[in-house]
Amino acid sequence: MSLQRHLYLYDLAIDMTFVSAQFLVFYLVVVGVYFFLPYRARLLFLFAASFYFYAYWNASYIFLLLGTALVDYFAAILLEDTPLESTRRRKSILAMSMLVNLTVLFTFKYFNFFSASITTTLNGLGIPVDPFAIQVILPVGISFYTFQSMAYTIDVYRQHLQAERNIVRFLTFIAFFPQLVAGPIERATNLLPQFKVQHPFDAARTVEGLRYILWGAFKKMVIADRLAIYVNAVYNDVGAHTGSPLIMATVFFAIQIYCDFSGYTDIAIGTAKILGFNLMENFRQPYLAKSLTEFWARWHISLSTWFRDYLYIPLGGNRKGFRRNLINLFIVFLVSGLWHGANWTFVIWGALHGVGVVIETIAKRVRMGKPALIPTPLRWALTMILVCLAWVFFRANTLQDAFYVLGNMFNFTGENVFAPFAGGLFAPQIEFWLSVGTIGFLMAWDYADNARHTHNHVMHTRTVFRWAAYYALGFAIMLSLVYGLASQEFIYFQF
Repeated sequence: MSLQRHLYLYDLAIDMTFVSAQFLVFYLVVVGVYFFLPYRARLLFLFAASFYFYAYWNASYIFLLLGTALVDYFAAILLEDTPLESTRRRKSILAMSMLVNLTVLFTFKYFNFFSASITTTLNGLGIPVDPFAIQVILPVGISFYTFQSMAYTIDVYRQHLQAERNIVRFLTFIAFFPQLVAGPIERATNLLPQFKVQHPFDAARTVEGLRYILWGAFKKMVIADRLAIYVNAVYNDVGAHTGSPLIMATVFFAIQIYCDFSGYTDIAIGTAKILGFNLMENFRQPYLAKSLTEFWARWHISLSTWFRDYLYIPLGGNRKGFRRNLINLFIVFLVSGLWHGANWTFVIWGALHGVGVVIETIAKRVRMGKPALIPTPLRWALTMILVCLAWVFFRANTLQDAFYVLGNMFNFTGENVFAPFAGGLFAPQIEFWLSVGTIGFLMAWDYADNARHTHNHVMHTRTVFRWAAYYALGFAIMLSLVYGLASQEFIYFQF
């Protein structure tokens, strides 16, 4: 997969993704054993299953996950046992916990990036320096479980919750397999108490969970993986394309990454729900947003709220004047870009969103509560254009590729817009219009769901229509499997 360019070594030759046969077998065994066991044994079983799931990716990094989690486990207990009057000691404990987590994250994810950047800068200034890099495999999901663990320690420090004394319960919370490798980044206040509750098997909850899984698999395997054929063909060889293919590949990637990531989240929510756990909402029809600010209130909600609560507010939020507020907003988005990957393309992507949100914040202040001058449909269209243009940097293999795409998008030289679909199941023209049709269906569904919570009404429709929809989605998924279209790794596994 081309997006692996941002990693040191990223080997998923043996994996257990949500759309693999390995995971299907694993999950069926987990569900069967979980509900067969007595309540007192279920927590230990979930602990073992979750760590087995992670070990299946790379067994050696189990110790890394355990190590950072144990640091936060003991740090939280020390924080709770330290009197509130001992402010310096409590801050030192928190700082130690943060330092360990961030050092691990920096070493495995960012060391080579900063080393290469500093080396390039010094060489450019005439100071000869030999590059130095470490050869490591990026632990899958490290950014997700590190942030989840840090949030727990900070919440204990802030007295938002009590420290968890049961070490098995805490480690299961950190390594809970449905959301371990790509989120949502759960808060301890939401997920941790659920491990203390007995979860009997519930048929209605199981049906709801299966519906989430089906919809998530459809978005990933039918929509995202089909669009990936076109996107990869263009973005992995941008110099061979101009005009329409560059535009369509950019638009297709916007939908691909949405269906890929939200599809993972839906499957995670569904698998957890069948076991009796409720994960937080991570997407809320982001492409219906009418501003970049609204987009981030709908996109990767667990991450955007994490940065709000643990970076933006500690920086001062909007409490230290308007100018400082703008600076804080920009810093948050800049760091958000870097969180996504050790590459300047991600940094620029975050900076573009930061600049956009800052401009929107200034415009809102200038209007002073007055209605927006730009009509709603135009504001939506402008937002989507800005989001798609920023996605160019997110998807491009290099900065040079990104600038080439932006510089040649409107250089129309009669290139065949269907050609990049040459590797699809059907003829390129059919694949193209089929993709456009599925995008239209997705947007219509999101619009209806945003207005009337369509997901909640599905269970109350007539049986014949409901099962017809299930069979149609299932058939499309099976077709993708049979013809090998569903072969792309989840994009956010690299983060």
